[in-house]
Amino acid sequence: MDIPPIHGDQKRVVIVGAGFAGLTLAKKLSPPCFQVILIDRNNYHQFQPLLYQVATSGLEPSSISFPLRKIFQHYKNVFIRIAEVKHIHKTTIETSVGTIEYDFLVLAHGAETNYFKNPSLQHNALSMKSVGDALYLRNTLLQNFEQALIAKSEKERKALLQIIIVGGGPTGVELAGAITEMKNNILPKDYPELDFNQMKVVLIEAFPRLLSGISEQSGKKAQQYLESLGVIVKNNLSVKNYDGNVVELNNGDTMSSRCLVWAAGVKGMPINGLPVSAVLPNSRIRVDSYNRVHEMVNVFALGDVASIQSKESPKGHPQVAPVAIQQARLLARNLKKLVSGEKMTAFQYQDKGSMATVGRNLAVVEIGKLKISGAIAWIIWMLVHLMSIIGVKNKLFILINWLWQYVTYDQSLRLILKPSENNKKSRS
Repeated sequence: MDIPPIHGDQKRVVIVGAGFAGLTLAKKLSPPCFQVILIDRNNYHQFQPLLYQVATSGLEPSSISFPLRKIFQHYKNVFIRIAEVKHIHKTTIETSVGTIEYDFLVLAHGAETNYFKNPSLQHNALSMKSVGDALYLRNTLLQNFEQALIAKSEKERKALLQIIIVGGGPTGVELAGAITEMKNNILPKDYPELDFNQMKVVLIEAFPRLLSGISEQSGKKAQQYLESLGVIVKNNLSVKNYDGNVVELNNGDTMSSRCLVWAAGVKGMPINGLPVSAVLPNSRIRVDSYNRVHEMVNVFALGDVASIQSKESPKGHPQVAPVAIQQARLLARNLKKLVSGEKMTAFQYQDKGSMATVGRNLAVVEIGKLKISGAIAWIIWMLVHLMSIIGVKNKLFILINWLWQYVTYDQSLRLILKPSENNKKSRS
């Protein structure tokens, strides 16, 4: 691979992944000390917390995505390569576009959907981990409504109108709320021929309550909000099998649905070349308190793929953006210390709170011991997410969309986008 030469005593840091961790680290590594090679399979950074709004026609994909080359236009020491990593060696990595030498390697390539080795779910369920996944879900939802208009039987129509969401974490809760608000406020106007009393949104959670990562009080409040909107919440249940039409539950019951969204967990994305002892059963990478990969010297891992196991977090830190950002900021300082021969600082996560939105004026927010719900929590949720989006233009577009939806109870992005027949032929 053609890579710019290193100048003087510069150290080359290769970062795999342009998520929250990779992006933050690349920005924090200063030019005199480091040359940064940022590798990602996409040429953009995506804001995953708002993927569900793309899936439910609330936002355009471009509103939550930002081109990497635009982000780093003024960073003269950062070089971007669109590639996939094939194998890690002691001082080099093999990628789909060639081999790169490194002084420090940072793995921040994130997580993927965990189907828990269930092939039927992996093949037939829909996921929510990328812009492509969100668009595919949007297409599926809208196409199912179109097919429901011409369904030949009541049984087929009900299956097309029943949406199953598996996983009661923030993604599942927010998606269930957004789809139900579409059902209540928008879809009856788009499809007056359909009886939307037949449409069911079912949220299935294996644990006794929703949002297990926050307090029981907030979890119960979120469930109350969902049920007030019309979501059917089923706790203490799990899905055993799904063939694209029938959902089999662990209690023996079955449900008919042509759309099952799997939001029940994530796992690390494995990379060849790591020591066997460094890869945990859920494919997360075992790292020490400095985010250094187990049994490796100059290789680090950050964010969702990394797991720092301690008494405080025996299963590793939660796979959320604040953890990734804090780890990246600390690693930038630690790499400078490492180069200058100073002692590195161990990572300590500062939990600034948790939040989830259910719908219009409905959200739960926890900041320390403070628990907020309702309209105030919803405003806080919006402000925090709006400020986290990259780019003034994207912030403005999202704010305009949210204001428009609030005033009109409508979304104007209900488009079924699919490749043309010519594109399909050219790919085959």
